Amino acid sequence: MKKSIRAMTFYILSTSIVVLWMIPFLIAIFTAFKTMDEIFMLRNFWSVPKSWTFDNFKTAWIEGNMGRYFINTFFVTAVSVVLTLFLSSLSAFALSWYRFKLRTAILVIFVAGMLIPFQMLLIPVYKFSLSTGLYDSLWGLILFHAAFQIGFCTFFLRNFMVTIPTSIFEAARIDGANAFRIYSKIIMPLVKPAIAALSILEFTWIWNDYLWSLILIQSDSKKTVTLGLTSLQGQWISSWNVIAAGALLAAVVPIIVFLLFQRYFIEGLTMGSVKE
Repeated sequence: MKKSIRAMTFYILSTSIVVLWMIPFLIAIFTAFKTMDEIFMLRNFWSVPKSWTFDNFKTAWIEGNMGRYFINTFFVTAVSVVLTLFLSSLSAFALSWYRFKLRTAILVIFVAGMLIPFQMLLIPVYKFSLSTGLYDSLWGLILFHAAFQIGFCTFFLRNFMVTIPTSIFEAARIDGANAFRIYSKIIMPLVKPAIAALSILEFTWIWNDYLWSLILIQSDSKKTVTLGLTSLQGQWISSWNVIAAGALLAAVVPIIVFLLFQRYFIEGLTMGSVKE
């Protein structure tokens, strides 16, 4: 009886949280498919559109230049994720399997970097990007994303790599495998679920980034989706349906990525939690 009450309470609370989280999303969907006449006449964002229209998405995509922003964001996100995971997996491999004097100090630096609020780094990063010519450059944005994400990714991957039996590493060394071969052929396949989970997290975080794009990008032709939405708000300040359509377009890609790879995401988060 107690278990059934607990289960019922859990499902009620979970359902309530999901419903509360979905309310703004549903309002955005209803608004994006309405005409401005219907919005001004009814003054009710909760109502289902009487006539569903896709013109708002077309306006946001073409006139709002969201298509260009999507290309920029996908390029920045894809390259940043690949570069971050490659570098962090190498550093995690070294910190997991090799013994050297500064190993603990380097790991502490990685962890300490995660604790620094990004807001404290805005001015130094801005000045550094100006002095190095990285300002208003997609490659500059990519390098900064990779630099700020490597610490967390290294810490995350190292925690998985240290659970791999040492005998596998030693057997490969005895067979004559060099360090990079062990890394690419043995270690990486074993931590593939962790890599998949981290890829989804990093893709979502970088795709939705607004802070660094705002600080490092100025040209309209190089803006990302999040910056594009602010431009959309300035251009169609009273066109709530166009702004809502642009916001939904920006959210489509992370949602699709998560739905397609959610099995790998869950597998990566739960890897090592159950002993066989």
